[in-house]
Amino acid sequence: MVHRDVRKQFGMAIKAWRGRSGFSQEELAWRAGLHRTYVADIERGARNPSLQSIQKLAAALRLSFSTLFEPFGDIPHPPGTDQPGQQADILFVEDDADDVALTMEAFRRANVKNSIHVASDGVEALEYLFSNESGNRGTLKNRPKLILLDLHLPRMDGMEVLRRIKADENARTIPVIILTSSQTSSQIMECRRLGAEFYIVKPVDFERFCAVIPRLSGYWKLFLPGEHCHEPKTS
Repeated sequence: MVHRDVRKQFGMAIKAWRGRSGFSQEELAWRAGLHRTYVADIERGARNPSLQSIQKLAAALRLSFSTLFEPFGDIPHPPGTDQPGQQADILFVEDDADDVALTMEAFRRANVKNSIHVASDGVEALEYLFSNESGNRGTLKNRPKLILLDLHLPRMDGMEVLRRIKADENARTIPVIILTSSQTSSQIMECRRLGAEFYIVKPVDFERFCAVIPRLSGYWKLFLPGEHCHEPKTS
């Protein structure tokens, strides 16, 4: 009975943190690299998760391992996530869970305090920005300070997302940094033609991020109190 209660309490904590983060079971499972039914069983208190699975859940929720075992009450939202009803400072459009985790960890280690909304494909990104996925025909409903945009996305590729953002008179002034796994000149030239400010070759670490950010106009307004980027030193 005691073990069952512990499982149930832990499951309730996972469900509560998931709800506070705005994730569905499917999204949490995807972010953690676990099967959805496994996550559902944990939340129902019907399964004993392994330590490895707990660590994956903590990372997906952007929490410390120990936080999942603390009483769930009047506690802050997970760092790096946008709260319900609150616009994110950074829209991060990336479908690769490993790249998302690496980037979020780099930001966390650098003490970046801004809220970050993660969209896993191009359609989801446009749905976040606009009142409909057509982009240039919708009304801008969320205006992040910066967009990090991967080029290779499911459902709608990053190039088309960029095209629709820059075609909208209200959204075109949002700085867009392209994330790419290669430095193919034709792609980079097309991104620049469409209006992207810069590009970063993945994986994104904070050093590379800082090498680009100071070139943006008003870049200091991007950050909440915490670690700021500075111009890279030259030898």
